[in-house]
Amino acid sequence: MTVDSPAARVRDGRASDAPLLVQWMLAMAWQTEHKRLNAAVLERGVAAVFERPERGRYFVAECADAHGASNAAGMLLLTREWSDWRCGDWWWIQSVYVLPAVRRHGVFRALYDHVDAQARATPGVVGLRLYVEWENARAQATYRALGMEQEHYHLFRRGYTAT
Repeated sequence: MTVDSPAARVRDGRASDAPLLVQWMLAMAWQTEHKRLNAAVLERGVAAVFERPERGRYFVAECADAHGASNAAGMLLLTREWSDWRCGDWWWIQSVYVLPAVRRHGVFRALYDHVDAQARATPGVVGLRLYVEWENARAQATYRALGMEQEHYHLFRRGYTAT
């Protein structure tokens, strides 16, 4: 399924996109959290999604340039979480990245609308969720404008070293 918008056309990610996805996630981690990710671990993590699709699904937004050529402009990863309370899957939007030159031009909206349409059309999906940094007011405003609501949960974790 493909959803087109004036800003972007969204397609399924492909294994051949992996180097670009890794590059974008390295940039996103630095821009949002000033974290330098381990590129080798990230490369294996991205490859693992393509090797076992039940782990997740990448989507890539493409924009036409002045010559009509289609260029990758943004991405997200979609994963699932089973909810016994709702007897269905929450779809999690993760690893969101949009090239700085096309931010605020509808690229994320095209990605979101694409995933939202698929979620609504898939039996057993109970909703969409995502993480956002506490300080990222611009992203929070974007998500609210799309009809998302802030959850009342705090997120806790216990991290382990990636291998």
